[in-house]
Amino acid sequence: MKTGELIRAESICKSFGATQALTQVDIELFPGEIHGLVGENGAGKSTLINILSGVFPPDTGQIFFKGKKVSFKSPRQAQLAGIGSVHQELALCPEISVAENIFMGQDRKGHWGLVDYSKLNFNASQLLEQFHTKINPKHKAGLLTMAQQQVVEIVKALSFDCKVLILDEPTSSLTENETATLFEIIKKLKSQQISILYVSHRMAEIFDLCDRVTIFRDGRHIDTLEISQVEPQIVIDKMVGRKISNMYPPKRKEQDEVLLEVKNISKKGLYSPISFELRQGEVLGFSGLVGAGRTELARGICRIDEFDTGEVFLKGKKLQLKDYEQAIKDGLVYLPEDRKIAGLFLGLSIQQNISSAALSSVSSRGLLNQKAERKLGDNFSKQLNIRLRSLNQLARELSGGNQQKTMVAKWLATKPAVIIMDEPTRGIDVGAKSEIYALIDNLVNNGIGVILISSDLPEIIGMCDRVIVMYEGHYQDTVTGNDISESKIMTLAAPHTHSNNQKGDEAWSG
Repeated sequence: MKTGELIRAESICKSFGATQALTQVDIELFPGEIHGLVGENGAGKSTLINILSGVFPPDTGQIFFKGKKVSFKSPRQAQLAGIGSVHQELALCPEISVAENIFMGQDRKGHWGLVDYSKLNFNASQLLEQFHTKINPKHKAGLLTMAQQQVVEIVKALSFDCKVLILDEPTSSLTENETATLFEIIKKLKSQQISILYVSHRMAEIFDLCDRVTIFRDGRHIDTLEISQVEPQIVIDKMVGRKISNMYPPKRKEQDEVLLEVKNISKKGLYSPISFELRQGEVLGFSGLVGAGRTELARGICRIDEFDTGEVFLKGKKLQLKDYEQAIKDGLVYLPEDRKIAGLFLGLSIQQNISSAALSSVSSRGLLNQKAERKLGDNFSKQLNIRLRSLNQLARELSGGNQQKTMVAKWLATKPAVIIMDEPTRGIDVGAKSEIYALIDNLVNNGIGVILISSDLPEIIGMCDRVIVMYEGHYQDTVTGNDISESKIMTLAAPHTHSNNQKGDEAWSG
């Protein structure tokens, strides 16, 4: 049994204007504990993380660290005290070396006030070695993979003699193998009595890694539970405040009518020739490991990127796709996986985002009809149940799930015949996921074709009527019916590394 809290937050409250982000929340971590923190988008998780790491102070409440009351005025104060954070949006400087990133802000000057780069690189290599990584401390950080950058961020936190490490959605951009490596690092840190606050929407990770889990809902502390004594469904129910018994809609009956047909589309170095059909009234899934070529293929089909060979037919008509603008006009749209960079204009209002791809429908002779734009935004915000203060609210102020629904509304406003959704539930909570799934089902039932690209195997299995599996840019097979299973898809997606063990399933399941 662990005794003695390492860090404790008591009765923390925080508001931003009229928005109450946290109300009387508590949390504690013990030495060597991996403590999960879960909740829907907007539940207050990020606000608590920022308070613990010194980004901003609480309005009321107290924080105790190593038995003493503390009040951090900046992230640097928290770092020097021994609290390190690795945020979902990594913050390395890409144009300087790994070693310089690790020791940024620390006094590492040698004789004559100059930086001793030999010593800097040596000290960085010593820290990196404990993670059995081949990262060269002299290389620029911008040349590293996402997983390597994640390691550097962790090493940077540990360079301050970190005792508490906060990890916010650390696997959101990692491959299966990179995730497994990160888990090994986390377990090693646990063995060194470092406490880890692990924030994730992925229940499989919470139950694989954590000792306890704290649940937030609407800025309040709902419960803290021992992982060994609770089932995932109980945690989910407490997160959303209601039972979600049917996450996925019923499977649809097989249809014959072809809505979209792709013939021998290829792009040298990215994906080899592939042909497939999307039928009316079905969800067609694309599965495979990160790097399988699914996104590149989708962008090619929509002519966001060029392809070398191939033809695309929509409702039997061959499309003369010159560019993405023409694809949109023809009724073929792509929902990108990165909503913040490629999907939304975060500095514009919800209303402006929804109309941005369909301006011709709300304008005349080059002049915007604001009344028509407002009506468009109002219709789709209600249809998709976007939770907002007003249509003039900036997109960046929305939770992840509501940003995702705004992006869907943006493309539905173009009245598409087919919508390709690339990782549509990445980074959103389980309640928002269930709403997105219901929305997809409604789209299909109303005649809109949906292609679903996802790295979340339960999502692929639960939502799709047929699944195309890709591996390193090659078409592997199409699975249907009872063959839509984790073991079958994994065998096709990773033919040289497939293992039937439970750990592999969990790494995929997200």
